Amino acid sequence: MAETNRRWLLEKRPQGNIKDSDFRLDEGPVPQPGEGEFLVRVTDLSFDPTQRGWLAADTYLPAVKIGAPVRAGAVGQVIRSNHPDFQPGQMVQGTFGWQEYVVTRGMTETGPVAPVRKGITPEQALGVFGVTGLTAWFGFTDVGQPKAGDTVLVSGAAGATGSVVVQVARALGCKVIGIAGGPDKCRWVTEVAGADYCIDYKRENVAAVIKAHAPKGVNVVFENVGGDILEAALMNLALRARIVLCGGISSYNAEDLSQMQGLRSYMQLTVMRARMEGFIILDYAPRWGEGVAALSKLIAEGKLKTLEDVQHGFENCPATLRRLFEGKNLGKQLLKLTEPPLPVA
Repeated sequence: MAETNRRWLLEKRPQGNIKDSDFRLDEGPVPQPGEGEFLVRVTDLSFDPTQRGWLAADTYLPAVKIGAPVRAGAVGQVIRSNHPDFQPGQMVQGTFGWQEYVVTRGMTETGPVAPVRKGITPEQALGVFGVTGLTAWFGFTDVGQPKAGDTVLVSGAAGATGSVVVQVARALGCKVIGIAGGPDKCRWVTEVAGADYCIDYKRENVAAVIKAHAPKGVNVVFENVGGDILEAALMNLALRARIVLCGGISSYNAEDLSQMQGLRSYMQLTVMRARMEGFIILDYAPRWGEGVAALSKLIAEGKLKTLEDVQHGFENCPATLRRLFEGKNLGKQLLKLTEPPLPVA
């Protein structure tokens, strides 16, 4: 086992685009577990757009403190344990943050540490069976309330959450229009995920193409981007449409509120008697088992294919987070630190 523990600490709150100087790489001794504690070596880190908000201000969770490790979901292996419920060698997941080793009593700031089920890879644990897949499932089915035959519009359709929504919508008998950036992403959304069409927002007039493929309007909008993309969706709503507000990555790097685009077409909600609703996946924690079962069934039936973008090396944490805002990731963004099994004590 290594003698040092590396951690990426938040040095200052980001202004605009994320920079390496917003973080500080710290090295110290590997922490040792006390009574009732266990030591985890992190093997895989999850990267999600919501982390940008956590770095900047209090949101649905308190902001990451200056000088603290950056908050992130992770998978790791128990190395040493003084806890009766966790054994050396066991794979676990939790909000361990940007650090190679962490000591815990079994609870993190977003919930309990959970064993990784046998047969589930770290990529699946952090992706389709983690908050990413569960966000897609509950956001679409519970908030969006789709019906067979509905026309569904998914922005960020080649991303971690959007790619799952596209496939869930198809499995439930919906017509699906995706929005993504670039021909490679659009090709994956149609040829692999199975969308009826994917709009390349970098090259096409989004509002016009939505209208062409959904002349009667869209019934469900799963929104991951915001800004002009959301405006285009609002101008193409069907009667009593449901807009699911999952994210708004287009404005996450805004330096201040004056740079954030407000809604211009919100009266379309009135005209079309539509509903726009936001949600946070943590609210569904008591039902996560239900979501995992539903997603597992779709995978077993060949109706859901997972997509991961795996980078490597702990030193690349800041660069990997930036990939989300540079449009470089295809599917779930992950960073692999090391491969289990690891030496245990």
